[in-house]
Amino acid sequence: MFTVFIVIIAIIAVLLILIVLVQNSKGGGLTGELGGMGATQMFGVKRTTDLLEQITWGLVGAMAILCLVSNLFIGTPQANAGINSVNVEKANQRSVPAVPAAPAPSTTPAPAQQQPAAPAQK
Repeated sequence: MFTVFIVIIAIIAVLLILIVLVQNSKGGGLTGELGGMGATQMFGVKRTTDLLEQITWGLVGAMAILCLVSNLFIGTPQANAGINSVNVEKANQRSVPAVPAAPAPSTTPAPAQQQPAAPAQK
């Protein structure tokens, strides 16, 4: 359900951007540039401006309400859940290689090694 809210909010955001760009600003906006003159002739300049302003405020209000309502659908984290990550799961499953322990010193004397006999001197 949370994903549905996010998609709707994204669509509203794109529509809001387009509506704001179409609005008549001090410099004329994009309505004159994109052939919006037909709309201003049909409804009149004042009506078009009022309609675009009402649509803008309606989209802003809808986005604000959807953002607040989507907070209710975010899953609350469980206290004992811990971190859910693929890396954490792999780290828990992987065994650490054992470090070979140093041999304990023995108390028995080691056998004497025989050394090769030295050559006799003449």
